[in-house]
Amino acid sequence: MTVQLIYAPTDSHIWAESYDRGLNQAYSLPEELSQTIAREVKVATSTAPAQRYISPEAHDAYLHGRYSWFTFNVSNTLPYFEKAIQLQPDYAAAWSGLADTYAVDGMENRPPSEVSEKTHAAGLKALELDPSLAEAHNSLAAWYLFYAWDPARAEAEARRCVELDPNYAEGHHLFSYILEVQHRYAEAQAEASRSVELDPFMHPWELGTFYINTHQYDKALKELSMQTAARPDDPDIAFALSKLYWLKGMYKESQERYERALDLQHDTQTKAAAHKAWLAGGETAVERWGAKNIKALAGKQYFETEFVASIIAFTGDKDETMKYLEASYRMHDPDLIFIQNEPLFDFLHPTRAIGHL
Repeated sequence: MTVQLIYAPTDSHIWAESYDRGLNQAYSLPEELSQTIAREVKVATSTAPAQRYISPEAHDAYLHGRYSWFTFNVSNTLPYFEKAIQLQPDYAAAWSGLADTYAVDGMENRPPSEVSEKTHAAGLKALELDPSLAEAHNSLAAWYLFYAWDPARAEAEARRCVELDPNYAEGHHLFSYILEVQHRYAEAQAEASRSVELDPFMHPWELGTFYINTHQYDKALKELSMQTAARPDDPDIAFALSKLYWLKGMYKESQERYERALDLQHDTQTKAAAHKAWLAGGETAVERWGAKNIKALAGKQYFETEFVASIIAFTGDKDETMKYLEASYRMHDPDLIFIQNEPLFDFLHPTRAIGHL
């Protein structure tokens, strides 16, 4: 049997399907057909989303901004998104890009208090202009997670994002974080895996980092080793491996990966200092040098206080680590949302121990 759906006023073809059933299945065919036709009619008659005109010049600026954002060159993104909005104030995607820029800026370059409201306002503007834009919902999900510390509302926005665009890798990436902080690890792993499947190049360290955060160190080693073989020049993978080896008590391998990561970042000065500390006193000397170094750097440029605490945590100094974590809480550092899953802070819990501490 072949069934066709035709729109009578214009005699235009909408849908067709062929069915081939045995006699023992024939009785169910009318019900199956009625359900299928009802579904196709609903799709065919649903209102199409309004077409939005996008200025080519604004779109070009937006694409430049997204390229910089996805290549972690965030300092270059702001002018492009601002230009896109100036050229076309109702360009929702550009407002979403602006929100994402502010969000990352508050993690890398300046205190979160300086960008939180800007992030929120830009995300709301994007959603107001186009409620059907997946990126707008993703921007708001990021704000709820990192700045409002509200995983429940972040999850609602993230779900809407992936419903609107199931193939948006960045949406699944953020959704994985949201589920992880709620300790829903199986769901988080599924979202992280989906993100990597959709875009293997965006966050190649994603699954490895997830396994580290959930204390699945053997799986993390397998995943990060595979990613290293595929992308030997990626410093983020090298840093993740260095951390993993330290957590496993493999300090020589940890130091090798750390120096390799610094090589990939062309940071010869830091590499030389770390290597000198290693030669002088092994891992313990490197840990002490690292704590001293990050404090000195934090006096000259902005670092999340949570990040400073994580470097000090390598030394096993509970009082000093807690001092910086308490400061991080007062600062409302975005990454503090991950504190319960950060293995470097396990030694602060009375029932946990890591590394050689």
